[in-house]
Amino acid sequence: MINLIYFTTPQKKIFSVSRDNICINKRYGRHSKHIFAFLFASPCLLVSSQCIITYSMKNSYIAASYVKFLESAGAHVVINKSDDEYRRLFKSINRVLFPGGGVSIESSGYSKAAGIFYRLALEANSNGDYFPIWGTCLGFELLTLLTSGKLLLSHTNTSGIALPLNFTDGKEKNTPSYLRKQCLIHVLIVWNSETLKSFYRVLSTNTDGQNEFVSTMEAYNFPIYATQWHPEKNAFEWTRPYIPHMPSVIKTTFYMAYFFSRKSFHSFPSTEEEEKALIYNYKPEYTGTQSAFEQKYFFLIRIIL
Repeated sequence: MINLIYFTTPQKKIFSVSRDNICINKRYGRHSKHIFAFLFASPCLLVSSQCIITYSMKNSYIAASYVKFLESAGAHVVINKSDDEYRRLFKSINRVLFPGGGVSIESSGYSKAAGIFYRLALEANSNGDYFPIWGTCLGFELLTLLTSGKLLLSHTNTSGIALPLNFTDGKEKNTPSYLRKQCLIHVLIVWNSETLKSFYRVLSTNTDGQNEFVSTMEAYNFPIYATQWHPEKNAFEWTRPYIPHMPSVIKTTFYMAYFFSRKSFHSFPSTEEEEKALIYNYKPEYTGTQSAFEQKYFFLIRIIL
């Protein structure tokens, strides 16, 4: 069991297991939208940014902790482009990360761009071109929507808390043999979608004291991984006292970043093109006094919905 994994999930947003179904609660940010930035490297990755309403010339941001999380495993970061460039850029990036946020997973630039890359990733993997996807928090929920085509909503009380992960394999081993089959069947039955049930394997669950919810999952046949919790916060966010920073937790989350960042063989056609796209062309700003994020990258991006 991994102790004290951090959740920032508000009461109105969770991918949860109830007696009747597994569901995701959508969130709408009143003043924000999501679009994309790309993480590249010597592996190259992709991460989404959030658009904001502002009086400055910058309308988008990325929490720097997501960038640091993947850079700690050797990744580089670049900013997103227009729709027309997505397929071309897909051939240059190595993986996609859908981060957490406060926007619609149905009608935002974030969800639109994510859908494009999700479909491209499925196509690539089906043709033997290994391309992984990771979803964190809102990204977790978005993946279930992209996979099932359904919004499945619920409410849980898991805002700003640290919980241990209850791994499903451990649960099975610690369950009396006559209950194991019933327990495992229940975990599958509660999925309110046959597509989700056949596409994703539940790796861990958690509970808010009343409802059990899925906290970690992976696809059976594709390199798609998702956490409802935030592995990037343990090492890189210090704005809240309840975010765990123990060495064992940071070591675990680093391993996850390393695991995700060392896959795929896509690359830019030239060093010059990669350098022009890197997030190093932008400077992070300290926002810890007014935000849950220590630092953010701000930039102006054209939005097409």
